[in-house]
Amino acid sequence: MHRANDQNTKSRDSRSSLGLNAAVLQLVTAAVWMGDNAAFLNLTPGACLDELPYANNPSYENFYIALELIIAVLAFIGNFLVCLAIIRTKKLRTVTNYFLVSLAVADMLVGLVAIPCAVLADLGRPHHDMPLCLLMLSVLIVLTQSSVLSLLAVAAERYMAILLPFQYQRLMSPRAARLALLLTWSLAVLSGCVPVIDWQTPPGNSMYCIFTCVVHMSFMVYCNFFCFLLVPLIAMFIIYARIFLIVRGQLRRMAQARTCPSALEHKTPGEMHKATSLFLLLFLFTVCWMPIHLINCVLFFCPTCNVPMSITLVAILLSHANSALNPLLYAYRMRSFRQALIEMFRCKHN
Repeated sequence: MHRANDQNTKSRDSRSSLGLNAAVLQLVTAAVWMGDNAAFLNLTPGACLDELPYANNPSYENFYIALELIIAVLAFIGNFLVCLAIIRTKKLRTVTNYFLVSLAVADMLVGLVAIPCAVLADLGRPHHDMPLCLLMLSVLIVLTQSSVLSLLAVAAERYMAILLPFQYQRLMSPRAARLALLLTWSLAVLSGCVPVIDWQTPPGNSMYCIFTCVVHMSFMVYCNFFCFLLVPLIAMFIIYARIFLIVRGQLRRMAQARTCPSALEHKTPGEMHKATSLFLLLFLFTVCWMPIHLINCVLFFCPTCNVPMSITLVAILLSHANSALNPLLYAYRMRSFRQALIEMFRCKHN
């Protein structure tokens, strides 16, 4: 009897030991797997899987991707028409429009390259390919920065045109504009190379390419937002405020003088309309891009805060929609663009 009990006890101990060993083996295996991948994810084990937009809400996937593709097509077609109108219409080949072409090219590439890359990144692709993943995410940063710097170049050009009208032709020659464009895109490429060169999470064997898990949020907040976006935006708002004050003063003096205006004063109402249109372009960019950057700030400065994925997806869509909305603003606010587009379609129809 005692022997039977001893045998039963040993059997239970053996099974318990085997179960414990299996559990320990599973924990060790999981620890090894997460040790390999935690460096890439840079988050607590398993947390980065929740960063996939569709991980917990698969119903979002088709709807979100459909909206992204619609925005991509509209952005490409609209900005292609803007570039074509400037190339084909001689009176549109001004220094200001050189910078608007730069902005349109960036917006066109958003539709052609950036949005497909963003959709792939939201799906966690490419798998097991850190260099390609970083390259894709860097393209998104480059195109954003080129848009910001193109807007800054437009603001600076308008500032010189109104404050320094007699020196404008010398300061803003076509050659100077081309050099400014080269500098603009060079700085944008350099800013996009930062995560590739250094400011990234250490590579690992993770199968997912997720923006917030690959690019350090400290880069997105301190470098991408504070330095490369917020500082230029503040500078541009100051420039346009100065432009409006100067033009308003000129209009007031013209009204008080009640005399035949000079050639410079005759241009003032047109300059005000043009400056207003370009300011609306800046305002639209700010409204579209600020939400996603504010979400990044919330996630960085308050790690325990929960931002609903639906809000994040709407913010991403809004930032991409900016590229599709810009051509509509050109057509609505700028008569010369509108007339050039009408003439293009008339010629094609005839």
